[in-house]
Amino acid sequence: MTDPTVSDDVTHVDCDTCSARGPACADCVITFLLGAPPSGVEIGREERRAIEALAAGGLVPPLRLVTPVDTPVDGPEVRGA
Repeated sequence: MTDPTVSDDVTHVDCDTCSARGPACADCVITFLLGAPPSGVEIGREERRAIEALAAGGLVPPLRLVTPVDTPVDGPEVRGA
């Protein structure tokens, strides 16, 4: 399954659809830098790498985006071996 927020090396960050919204907002780089923009924001590959480097260095919080995933409603259960 592909991530619907990523296409052509661009990540679309929409705070309204983020599954971590609320508890993780205070520690997310988007809220830290932009204050949760109402229409979302698109981050290119190089911008994402820069954010990851800044976060790794402790200069900004990491991106906390969590997108919902579709799960089969009537599919078979998968059990561990």
